[in-house]
Amino acid sequence: MSKELTPTDSYRRRFLGGIGALAAAAFGSGVIVNVARARSPDEAVTGNQRWGMLIDTGKCADGCDECVKACNDENGVTGHGRPETDAQWIRTVTLREKATGRTTKLPMMCQHCEYPPCVDVCPTGASFRRDDGIVLVDKHLCIGCRYCMMACPYKARSFIHEVIMDQKHNAPRGKGTVESCTLCVHRIDKGETTTACQDACTKAGHNAILFGDLKDPNSEISKRLANEPSTQVRGDLGLNLGVRYQGI
Repeated sequence: MSKELTPTDSYRRRFLGGIGALAAAAFGSGVIVNVARARSPDEAVTGNQRWGMLIDTGKCADGCDECVKACNDENGVTGHGRPETDAQWIRTVTLREKATGRTTKLPMMCQHCEYPPCVDVCPTGASFRRDDGIVLVDKHLCIGCRYCMMACPYKARSFIHEVIMDQKHNAPRGKGTVESCTLCVHRIDKGETTTACQDACTKAGHNAILFGDLKDPNSEISKRLANEPSTQVRGDLGLNLGVRYQGI
């Protein structure tokens, strides 16, 4: 059953995309090939896919921040010499097990929840979840109240304190608004099959980040999740995250 779109829903979908799709095709040889196509801007995003990530923390190298650098470069996120207020779409954190002292390093970003608290508390509808699972912020509606930042259990959102110059066309940003990881939605909507952080991690030889369609049983990410143990950070909250981790 199709649901009627409100003017706001229609605008978001035209503005933020709805022009990409990722499908998997299986050949007799058993090789899975990703076939991508770009959609018309007027074609709405559907729930046929749910995009997500699997991060193997055992492959994250000490001292490596290639995923952070790649995200910043892809989206034009620059520092201003104030780490406490600089925007971070992805950051590296270190977990320490109290009993043994064992430490684990992992990248942390928006977890693209199925039931996102940021969306629940947003008074204007600026925070929203697309049908394909990507959680975004509509900068035209964001009033900078930062309720979403307080609601996020993962501290994944940043407030822009400065006037932003030399923006990337794929990542509109503005002073007084909130932002976070978009799972490289601009790539998805063009039919691409990887994110900037995954590409950088692969290029560095670590292969710790895997992006894909969680709804496609033939995708590599779905197969690994079905056959290997994984963890949702704060899984007790029942948010059904789009980002899963191994090794924690």
